[in-house]
Amino acid sequence: MLSEPRSGRLAAWGNALLAGLVSPDDAALAIVGEDAVHRVEGLPGEAGPVGLTLALGRLRSLGATGFRVALPAPGHPLGLSGPPDFNARALEAEEAVLTSGVPYGLVPEVSEAGPAGDLHVEVVWCCLPVREAPPADVPSLGEAERELAEALRDATAVLSRLDVAGSGPVAEAAVDAYRARAERGRDVLAPGYPPRAVRVLELAQRVGLLVSVAHENGHGGAVSASEMAARGEALRPVERVARRAQVAAYNAYVEERGR
Repeated sequence: MLSEPRSGRLAAWGNALLAGLVSPDDAALAIVGEDAVHRVEGLPGEAGPVGLTLALGRLRSLGATGFRVALPAPGHPLGLSGPPDFNARALEAEEAVLTSGVPYGLVPEVSEAGPAGDLHVEVVWCCLPVREAPPADVPSLGEAERELAEALRDATAVLSRLDVAGSGPVAEAAVDAYRARAERGRDVLAPGYPPRAVRVLELAQRVGLLVSVAHENGHGGAVSASEMAARGEALRPVERVARRAQVAAYNAYVEERGR
């Protein structure tokens, strides 16, 4: 969770496009971000992969009214609605986009080439049929905000007790650096999203970053198997809360429209 998921960018800027708040070209540019190119394959009426601008226009002409995010993990099909084949591909990618109004979903396949620091990244979004059903385990923005506040407090307390390097100045410095990069490099969400969704997403990314820093900076004082297991148990529900909140934030546009 150190960076914005590609599914989040596609859903957020796709929603802004559907709302008439950005042009097709601006939406496609924001979705691609630092990648080299994005294409969509499997679209109805298209024999091969097409560019994002055409793909978003085609989905809109088919009846798309919004885009939702799914961020599934093993044992947690967050945001998915089936069928099993689509869920399996989304779980492998750890993300997907579901289209409201028409029964299609998009799963990214990412290919990278080149040395570190000069990667050439291409993304192909596979358009597949999905089941029209409520997405799994997606909270409201209010629920997500309350859960995040508790998760941030609990994670800091537990990781400090276990002497893990995700709870002190190192973690705070990493969080500050990440937020500075984010502010320089992108807008949070996209035009048309409510301020509460922006706030929830920022807090979800902060909580997710603390979890990542704890994982990436060694075991701290948790050197025994039991202490390492305790750390894993402490981080698992926190990471789950952060993923749920991210999905709630990205899906807020569709939820607000449905009221």
